[in-house]
Amino acid sequence: MARSEDLQQSLWDTGSGYGVQPPVTDQMILEAERRLNVTLPGSLLDLLRQQNGGRVTSSRNAFPTSRPTSWSADHVPFDHVLGIGHRERTISLLDSPYLVEEWNLPGRVVLVSGDGPCWIALDYRACGRAGEPSVSWLDADDNSELALAPDFRSFVEGLTSAGGFESARHDDSFG
Repeated sequence: MARSEDLQQSLWDTGSGYGVQPPVTDQMILEAERRLNVTLPGSLLDLLRQQNGGRVTSSRNAFPTSRPTSWSADHVPFDHVLGIGHRERTISLLDSPYLVEEWNLPGRVVLVSGDGPCWIALDYRACGRAGEPSVSWLDADDNSELALAPDFRSFVEGLTSAGGFESARHDDSFG
């Protein structure tokens, strides 16, 4: 399992501009926290200071799960991180309140990845708005959720390649 400090250098797919927002500033972070009414985890902010959202490398595009989901028997996808900003035609962390309502997701979550109906979210329900949120998988289609990690740092440290999962290799053989 890699340390999150090491992953900061290897997480981003620097060859892709998909989902990348303008460089994050302290003012943008303060505004995002005010609008979302939460304190964002330092480990997420460290990543966003390096690159404000975008695609992740294929060596870190999945998270193993303890039980099957609608996505896979053994993992969930994590192909991008939502940044902070208002770039046209690009969703961001700031869109979480709208998307939570649109997809009828649990309240007190901030979406960090996904594109509906499945999302990976910072879950503030247990810790409160100023606490350290856990990370959850939310599926709006089957109204299910799965706890993935106790905090964002642990989540990032658990990321791996989707190609390493038996279900991914099985799926690829039919495509």
